[in-house]
Amino acid sequence: MTSTASMTHPLELPSLTDITRFCRIEDIEPFLQMVTAVVSSDCNSIFDWKLRRDQLVASIEQTHGPALKEIHEALNQNEMERFLLTHSVNELHQSCTEYRDVLVHRVMNTVFAEMDEAGLVRPAVPFALISMGSDGRKEQTLITDQDNLIVYGDGGGEPADQYFIDFSGRLVDKLEEAGFMRCTGDIMPTNQTWRGSFSQWRKRLFSIVRYEVEDIGKNVMDLIVMSDARFVAGDCELASELIDMIRSMERDYFQVLWGMAKAATEMKLALGFMKRIWTEGTGDHKGEFNVKLLAWAPLVMNVRILAINQSIPATSTLERISLLETEGSFSSAFARDLTEAYHILTKQRILIQVRNLKGIQRDSYYLNPYQLTTEEQEQIRHAMIKIEELQKIIHTNFHIV
Repeated sequence: MTSTASMTHPLELPSLTDITRFCRIEDIEPFLQMVTAVVSSDCNSIFDWKLRRDQLVASIEQTHGPALKEIHEALNQNEMERFLLTHSVNELHQSCTEYRDVLVHRVMNTVFAEMDEAGLVRPAVPFALISMGSDGRKEQTLITDQDNLIVYGDGGGEPADQYFIDFSGRLVDKLEEAGFMRCTGDIMPTNQTWRGSFSQWRKRLFSIVRYEVEDIGKNVMDLIVMSDARFVAGDCELASELIDMIRSMERDYFQVLWGMAKAATEMKLALGFMKRIWTEGTGDHKGEFNVKLLAWAPLVMNVRILAINQSIPATSTLERISLLETEGSFSSAFARDLTEAYHILTKQRILIQVRNLKGIQRDSYYLNPYQLTTEEQEQIRHAMIKIEELQKIIHTNFHIV
């Protein structure tokens, strides 16, 4: 059941003394009975959704091929229904991350089994699948794509390289078959940038942090993406070694982190004149703004920069905020404001996804703030003001001119 702390209640009941101002004493008991019935019904619904999720997850191990997509879609639908009742961002993140990890494990093991059956000899080196993006941060929502990299141990030579080229192609295809869309930015192991032995990864990372690559802007963005790396499957020790190396290089080569910080502070927010919510004035999205690009992403990005600078290992945005408060980068009040901002903006992003999945809205990013209540508009505006304050903190800390 969703905890009170992580659940937004659509209705706050007045105290009994206030109730008696508007109704007779004899009306109170039927009213309370009605409230109890509604709460009981909601609790039963949440229990049923949890039971259904557990049953669907348990069926993954006995399923393969296109049938996995059916389970995936059923799990997404289950989470959508629960979210529409509870509005619990935390619960949705946790549940989506958990069942998609199980799906990925199933797909990965299927690929290995098929390659074994085809007579393709598996290299005698460790292997790890690592996720990034929202999956790496454990911030999965109703719509997801593939953001993965592969690392394997040294010593396998060209046969290992060729094996994992083949493995990556099969993995990406089967993940798509299971309902994981291909990454539009090509952050997948079919792209050689996101696949390699440990030594190949070390060489690649050193080239980035030493500015030895041609397109430094793109490569720094790749490094930012890797900042959210999380072990998913395979050899945990190998994955940890690569993740530790990524974070060490980001800290040790300050000019790279400074460049990331500069990019973070320059991210635009949907704030206009007098700190009012800015919306597009023309085009298909007139009166709307991109919640992900102009509000949510700047929050995630700027929190990430401070967390890297302070050697905080967590990838979750909310965990990072909490740990930044613990080590003194944030006051309790500011940490609370940023946490609230994250929940407000993520809630709106998920509700947009719901409208998109239901066919009500064509895209899954744009929001018309004037369709919300005045209170909701003010919550979003206040959230972006706090993100702007965060940008100013980083601007000062990194001495960005």
